[in-house]
Amino acid sequence: MTDEKRWQPGAGLAGFLVVLASGSVLVLEILSLRLIAPYVGVTLETNTAVIGVALSAIAVGAWLGGAAADRLSPTALLGPLLLGGGALVFVVTPLVRFVGDLVRGADASGVLLVAFAAVFAPAALLSAVPPVVVKARLANLDETGTIVGRLSGLGTVGSIVATFGTGFVLVAMVPTTVILTGLGTVLVLAGLVVLWVSRGRVDRPVAGSLVLALIGVGATTVAPNPCDLETAYHCASVTTDPQRPTGRTLQLDTLRHSYVDLADPTYLQFEYLKVIAAATDVFRPPGAPVRALHLGGGGLTLPRYLEAVRRGSTSLVYEIDAGVLSLDRSDLGLREGDGIRTRVQDARVGLGEQPAGRYDLVVGDAFGGVAVPWHLATRQVVDEVARTLGPTGLYAVNLIDHGRLAFVRAETATIAATFPHVALIGEPDTFGGDGGNFVVLASRTPLPLTALQPRLDGMQIKSGDELTRFVGDARVLTDDFAPVDQLVTPYRS
Repeated sequence: MTDEKRWQPGAGLAGFLVVLASGSVLVLEILSLRLIAPYVGVTLETNTAVIGVALSAIAVGAWLGGAAADRLSPTALLGPLLLGGGALVFVVTPLVRFVGDLVRGADASGVLLVAFAAVFAPAALLSAVPPVVVKARLANLDETGTIVGRLSGLGTVGSIVATFGTGFVLVAMVPTTVILTGLGTVLVLAGLVVLWVSRGRVDRPVAGSLVLALIGVGATTVAPNPCDLETAYHCASVTTDPQRPTGRTLQLDTLRHSYVDLADPTYLQFEYLKVIAAATDVFRPPGAPVRALHLGGGGLTLPRYLEAVRRGSTSLVYEIDAGVLSLDRSDLGLREGDGIRTRVQDARVGLGEQPAGRYDLVVGDAFGGVAVPWHLATRQVVDEVARTLGPTGLYAVNLIDHGRLAFVRAETATIAATFPHVALIGEPDTFGGDGGNFVVLASRTPLPLTALQPRLDGMQIKSGDELTRFVGDARVLTDDFAPVDQLVTPYRS
């Protein structure tokens, strides 16, 4: 134990190391959600997997770190742990990208695998630092409670600062890879400083860590990058349609979210948009302007369509992601004005700010991964939509579901609990179990389904008793109970 006799970290340095290590684990946890989203989406299962893997890493690292500190010199362990943790941070990005490509669209085991690749190894190594620091600081049993309590508190402070700093500041300012590179650099430098002041052996830990870090940097440059732009919420990309030179597809994480024709705003490629456009055409006189509220923006394909075919129409679009709107303006030709207005705001909050009876049309087209965000799928939201619609207004909602269609049934039941007239529209194959997009139409007045059917190109409409049988005993979703991700997840049997 000669290292301990020569050097012991002072209270200030010990606190800094605990804050750094604990905060770094939370930075990794937050950023890993962004790294894996392009491959497995953002669902409750994704969040649960990352949190569970991170907690497992913290438990394993703390346990083994404490055991190692009892058997080896803790001051000799600190430098290598920080160096190794920093080096592993450099490897996170390429590892997730390579593993993510292999498990793209996989089942729950694939989600766990990519979450494990993103978090476990560096988080476990860094979680070993606090118990090692505690051991290094303990001089006698009389101060055990004070030292353990102080360092534990500082570790929590580091986690809090890292959580708020990453979520509110860093993610909005710089790309994930830049944050991870900076974090890895800080950890490696901290490890070098600790090795130097403790006069520990530097050759092997430094050489190994630097080689690993260089491998990580090199692998990042060649790993497949799914993003053209990393926004505050999504990995976004815009691609040109090879069959239509003016066509552009906006992809957010795992979904083709929007298709925009730069030269022809009346061109609609996605079937669900054709359904909503056709419903609007039969619900309102041809060419008559409408006042529309859009919960979710994406590429703003429908607002552009309404502005083009119904002169004088106005659309207010709530889009939570300012980066998506920026991409709309730079790559998708969006021009805002009297006809189209956008607000960077959560649609649920914005909906509550709207006056009663203002709109002819409310369109729900917001997604977090493959699922409608749960707080936009409840009875309380539907009631708010009904409040903002005029007496003959139309509510049109785009849904995605697969397999047993448990979410479509529940959301249809939820909408039908507020609106007396409801119809569900989808391709025959989607009802048959293949899954895909569905559109729910709802109004206080009867829906002109007879006039709508010829415009739907073979799509099926369920309404009345047929819809009641389809919905069955599905439970109405409320703010108190809305397990949307579990209902809609495509790998659920």
